[in-house]
Amino acid sequence: MGKNKLKKFAEMETLPCVHQYPFADLKAAGACPLRGRWNDDVFHNPAPITLELGCGKGEYAVGMGRTYPHRNFIGIDIKGARMWTGARQVSDEGLSNVAFLRTSIHLLPHFFAPAEVSEIWITFPDPQMKKVNKRLTGTHFLEIYRQVLAPGGIIHLKTDSPFLYTYTTAMIAHNSLPLIAATDDLYHSPLADRVPPITTYYEQQWLSRGIPSKYIAWQLPPDAPLSEPKIDIEPDTYRSFGRGTLQGS
Repeated sequence: MGKNKLKKFAEMETLPCVHQYPFADLKAAGACPLRGRWNDDVFHNPAPITLELGCGKGEYAVGMGRTYPHRNFIGIDIKGARMWTGARQVSDEGLSNVAFLRTSIHLLPHFFAPAEVSEIWITFPDPQMKKVNKRLTGTHFLEIYRQVLAPGGIIHLKTDSPFLYTYTTAMIAHNSLPLIAATDDLYHSPLADRVPPITTYYEQQWLSRGIPSKYIAWQLPPDAPLSEPKIDIEPDTYRSFGRGTLQGS
């Protein structure tokens, strides 16, 4: 491991906005001590909690924290070195409504009590075109989200992937989930004014190459059975190329 990563990991241990709970401790205790107590023990207010899953550098969590000071945001990722960037910004700016949790998304129910989360944002995840159980909008993960989402809670997806957008749209329709909004070209649609004015570095790279951002939001009823849609979807061919090169460019 490089010295820079080691330095970041060491600093993460000192940042109050970062919460890391070793799996061995979690297994022994059965749940994180913060479960059901994020508002009381971390944010010290009763405001709604929004999760950013697979937050990377935490650009969305930090951006939403700046934009909506009366709401609380938690960026979640398993990779701490990337999360350091957002955590450092939170510390430097004194943002009291943004925190970071280093863990696997599979473990969300160990960290959040039922109905403790109001909204979930999934921003530009890997579409996992070959592995449906790894898609963050697939039914496997929806079953996890519903264990922590409040009734009427909303899931938001922003993606550059036509494959993931088509899949998610089909999954929502197949399961008759309440659709709130959807567009395959966010910044050329009326929905642009309804979505937080945040574009991540990764998103800007794709927009500059003419690949539009897609957005979809839906609700997840607590008890409705879920199943996968039977649909063939054209793969995203440009993903076979490096991030700096697109097919036909």
